[in-house]
Parts: sequence; C-alpha cells; structure tokens
Amino acid sequence: EPNALAIKTPVGTVIHSGDWKLDPNPLVGKPADEKRLQELGDEGVLALVCDSTNVFVEGRTESEGQVRQSLIELVSKLSGRVAIALFASNVARMETCALAAAANGRQPVLVGRSLIRIYQAARETGYLLNAPEFIDEDRAASLPRDQVMILCTGSQGEPRAALSRIADKSHPRIKLVKGDTVIFSSRKIPGNESAISQLQNKLQSQGIDVISAGDEFVHVSGHPARDELRDMYKLIRPQIIVPVHGEQIHMHEQAKLAQETGIPKAIVPFNGSLIRLTPGDPEIIEEVPSGRLGLDGKNVVPLHSTHIRERDRLSRDGLAAITFFIDKKDYHTEPTISFAGLASGEDEENTLKAMVLRELAYLLESASDNDLENDDELKEMCRIAVRRGTKSFNGRKPYVLTHIIRR
Repeated sequence: EPNALAIKTPVGTVIHSGDWKLDPNPLVGKPADEKRLQELGDEGVLALVCDSTNVFVEGRTESEGQVRQSLIELVSKLSGRVAIALFASNVARMETCALAAAANGRQPVLVGRSLIRIYQAARETGYLLNAPEFIDEDRAASLPRDQVMILCTGSQGEPRAALSRIADKSHPRIKLVKGDTVIFSSRKIPGNESAISQLQNKLQSQGIDVISAGDEFVHVSGHPARDELRDMYKLIRPQIIVPVHGEQIHMHEQAKLAQETGIPKAIVPFNGSLIRLTPGDPEIIEEVPSGRLGLDGKNVVPLHSTHIRERDRLSRDGLAAITFFIDKKDYHTEPTISFAGLASGEDEENTLKAMVLRELAYLLESASDNDLENDDELKEMCRIAVRRGTKSFNGRKPYVLTHIIRR
C-alpha cells in the first residue's frame, strides 16, 4: 500500500513517489488516488522524484489480482510440500499464498523472522484479518507433506534466510526432499543473480523442483512500467524529473522517457547527491556521506573501506610477504619470503619461491644505484617480482607486503 509524499516549500511542491504502480485491483488497500495526483498537478509541481526500477518494461505492470488466481491453479497441480519464497514486505502476496494454500487443502506456515514480523504488524493494523490462519513450524513438521505450504524468506539467495537454511539442511524444523517444490514468487534484484542461481542449483541437485517467474506466472512487480510512468507524468506535470530507485542505466532511461513526454528538465543523481532544484537549472552541488556500514569486530566501518577491500582481496588472491635484510650495499642477500593461500604443500611453495627470486634477481641486476638506495623503489621491485612469479605459477596476483631492513 505505497504512499507518495507531496512536500510543499516556498519555491514549489516536490513529490516523491516511493515504490509504486497503478494497480486497479491491488487486493490489499485501495487503488491509487489519481484524482488527488491530478489536483497536485493542477496546483503546480516543481519536481517529481520517481521510481525507475521497471523503466525498460513496455506496457503496464500486471495486477496482484491476476497472480493470485495463477498461484491457486499452479499449486493445485503440485504434490509433496510446496514452499513459496517471497518478499516479506508484500502483504498482498502473503495473503495470496495463504488463500492458494486453503484452496488446495494445505495449511500455510510462515518461516523466517521478517515474514513473521510483517504478519504481526499487518494484523495489528487491520490487514490479513480474513486470511486463513497460519500454523507454527512444529505443527507444520507433523503434517503430511501434501497438506503444507511454506511461506519463507530468502527469495534473493540471502545466506542466513530461511530458504537457504532449508536448502543447506540446517533448519531445525522445516525439511524439503525430492519431489517437493519451491516457487520463487519474486523477481531477481540486480546484483543478486549469482546468489539466487546458487540457491536454485542447490535445491535442484536434491531433486527439489524449482519454479520461478520465467517458468510460470507467479510474480507481478510492485513498480511501474513505461505506460504507467507516462500516466504519472501527465497527472503530475512536473517541471523537473529526478529519477531514483534502480541502477544508473535505469535512471538515465527514465530521464530520457520523461523529457520525451514533455517534462522540461531532468537531473540524474547518484547515492549521496545533494541537488539544488531551483533557481535555474537543477544541479548537483555537493556529495554527502552515503553507503552501508558493517560491524567489523568491535568497530562500525564503511563496507567499502580500504581495509575491508584489502581483506576481500586477500581472500581471493592470497598474500606474499617479503623481508629484505640489506647489509650496506649487498643486495644479493636472499630475502625471506612466505606465502598464504598461494601454494599447496612444501614442494609447490619452494617452486613458487624460486620463481619469485629469479624475477627479483633480474630486476636487481638491471636497477641503478639510486634505485637500490631508495626503499620505495626496492619495495616496488619486490612487488613486481612476486606478481610476475605468482602469475606464471598459478595466474594469481597476490597482495604483497614488503619490509626493507637496512643494517
């Protein structure tokens, strides 16, 4: 039940759409109040900040009412346990799944904390009051397999979500076996494709059937397609379009669509953009801190901070550490070299070490006296030698840690 914000300021009204679509039969909540949107357009709108997620989809997004009937019919054809992975925030889909279960003689059960929290909040605020009752996990585990429907979190392949734990056989109460079916009643959010594919492959390798939106009509988006975007532009008639929600390719495409439809100005932001909408043309005037934070041990740090990136690189490519003891100008002393994550066993490590030392000797022989007196230059030679040696050995380019000790 999405809501837009109309933010009235002395220089004009800014409307932020949030996530939206113009669904004539939303099942939960009322259809969009197009009359109020028209009134706001009549009053004059400076800027529309608008969802771009489905800008490449032609036509209109299907109604939630259509997917309800499709899921009821699909479940009627399935045997064994049926699990449906869905977005926890989609209360209408939760109700649809519960009704599909009831229509086919199954008991629905919620598996996953976020689904349970959303369900409780929905009930407290007057929704899902007519939906079939959900049973608990213990009761579900005791019922025949063809009398259960599992609604679970994990549609995006999240490793700690309910469906991933079920696929890993680590969930304490809910099990799926060969002949059961998992329906992904969701879309793939860009960036999650690999995690979702891995999860689906894991399920299929156990003989569990997997059905997704590419196989059956099991999902409708909550975002507007191109014709709905055009309808919104005609209702609101803003002077400026500010596309949000989606990647840069989606936002640039919406800016193009809006201007083709007659909106005079467009500005495409990035995360952290501080935008001046008026006077004059809209402009990004500053960047504010943005992004995700993570708990790293006892410290809260940006997820893309330098040491987190280094740790990620270490996990992929390994580490080579060189300690170079230099006595006056004797650069022929063999440095101490150790590796982590680059060689399997002593023989391989000795082979890799010999290859690195050979590369380093070549670089030292061709270096000038000034280069050899400069610690930074010497560290760079060590780095190059290690990278060349390991690339020849196993194709890796490890993180190189070099210590120069002069005596």
